[in-house]
Amino acid sequence: MSQKIVVDPVTRIEGHLRIECDVADGKISSARSIGTMWRGLEVMLRGRDPREAWLIAQRICGVCTTVHAMASVRAVENALDMEIPKNAQYIRNMIVGAHCLADNIVHFYVLSAMDWIDIASAALHADAKKASALAQKLSPWKRNSYQEFKQVQDKLKALIDSGQLGPFSSGYWGHPAMTLEPEVNLLAAVHYFQALEYQRTINKVVTILGSKTPHIQNLAVGGVANPINLDSPATLTMERLLYIKDMIDEVKDFVHQVYTTDVAAIGAMYPEWCELGKGNGKFLSHPEMPMDTMGTEFLMPGGYITEDDFKVEQEITSFHDSFFEDNVTEGIKHSYYKGDWDRHPYVQDTEPDYRPDDKDDKYSWIKSPNFKGAPAEVGPVASVLAMNKLGYEPAIKYTNRMLGIIDSINGSKPTLDILPSTMGRHISRCIRSAVVHDALEMQWTALVENINSGDMETCNQPVFPKGEQRGVGTHEAPRGTLSHWVVIKNGKLTNYQAVVPSTWLAGPMDGKGEPGYYERCLVGNPIADPEKPLEVLRTVHSFDPCLACAVQMLDPEGNEYSTVKVL
Repeated sequence: MSQKIVVDPVTRIEGHLRIECDVADGKISSARSIGTMWRGLEVMLRGRDPREAWLIAQRICGVCTTVHAMASVRAVENALDMEIPKNAQYIRNMIVGAHCLADNIVHFYVLSAMDWIDIASAALHADAKKASALAQKLSPWKRNSYQEFKQVQDKLKALIDSGQLGPFSSGYWGHPAMTLEPEVNLLAAVHYFQALEYQRTINKVVTILGSKTPHIQNLAVGGVANPINLDSPATLTMERLLYIKDMIDEVKDFVHQVYTTDVAAIGAMYPEWCELGKGNGKFLSHPEMPMDTMGTEFLMPGGYITEDDFKVEQEITSFHDSFFEDNVTEGIKHSYYKGDWDRHPYVQDTEPDYRPDDKDDKYSWIKSPNFKGAPAEVGPVASVLAMNKLGYEPAIKYTNRMLGIIDSINGSKPTLDILPSTMGRHISRCIRSAVVHDALEMQWTALVENINSGDMETCNQPVFPKGEQRGVGTHEAPRGTLSHWVVIKNGKLTNYQAVVPSTWLAGPMDGKGEPGYYERCLVGNPIADPEKPLEVLRTVHSFDPCLACAVQMLDPEGNEYSTVKVL
């Protein structure tokens, strides 16, 4: 007899998500992913000046602000076929690189680690000396001392004794699926608190270059609004650039000696989760870090993968790549919008049609994207696989390092096959963070060298011709391939669509009956305790959901076996 589990709301994400699962014989047999909120920002942009679109579009989300600003401004530039000064490209690349590192560190330690580590075990049962010794054996990190481990353990004990656990309240402590030794739990808990410091450090790079964060203020259609004058303290000077370099250097050891080691160790100790949570074998990523003025040369490659051996069917090579632009569609058969269609973003309309009683047809505010007529996984797995298969050396180096650490711990001799999985998404995100940090260093050097050559240009003025122009702005964001699509007529926006990573992944069943990615990847997950569906959260959190991005009032009522509010 099957049981129904409803997790509503799923927390430790951005936005509002409901997951419904049918459980039979201790495993999930089917699942539904339901976006329960719609805001209509795409509609609000119609009729506006394209030059201000990025300021509004980045308000789609308070976490992913930088990425929407970047995709939006690139969309208008793409429509106008604009050339962007190199200095502007490098500054933008530094912003998206620093944002990516901060986002990934927060995702693992703050949003996902509590699915794997037991805080109560760390506080009450761990030996701080043994935990510190284990940490020092795994990594040369300078802050693995016994003193710091004991200090954190005492802090956790005080929280438990007070009865007010703050961010650790209502965790599934003692859950049978949490199998780490107390010392490993304490190791991860110590690094949780350290992660808060280092994500703040790297986010300062975004703040300095972007004027503020969240919601950066320095972009402009045609470049950036950062003036460069080495003789003026009111502009971007070498003093500020050297301060930025210090922060990039400061976070390096944390990425390589803490984040990498922790993800590898936890992955090695939960090997079964390197097999669970797999999708349909199709992966989509876009190149990132443009190095020329027209967006035809990129530091980090991307492409479309469909083969069992992860062979890249076709590389995506530019911001004007027709292979990408022509093959993205979205469907609304099971979404709360008027009609039943699969359309290209340029010709979509977004008219809400909420049907709370139509449970077998429309059940989510999220649309169903397809690439070449099929669902595809976007995100760090797609990016890391493409970079490996396209021969990008930094990705190959850091992938081999990660797999080597896992093998040294559990002797499993892992290959790329473990990446498309629940744990593999964390592993891939960590690999990509190491790649991005290297890229961030390269962007800083490229900017300084270009300034030293005498080039101070940061922006070209846009010109809006009469008639209609169409453009797509893409960005390989921390959560995956993001695209904003604009139609401009006589200098005004007539249509605006955002196809975001969490739409690709959290969407409902498509018009052909293919389940959405969360729905597909949850099937087969074990459920040890239906009242504490930790295993559901593990897979959903591995995608780093951002439902504020995926939907743009109310969720339907279900016939529930158990409803779980997860805090």
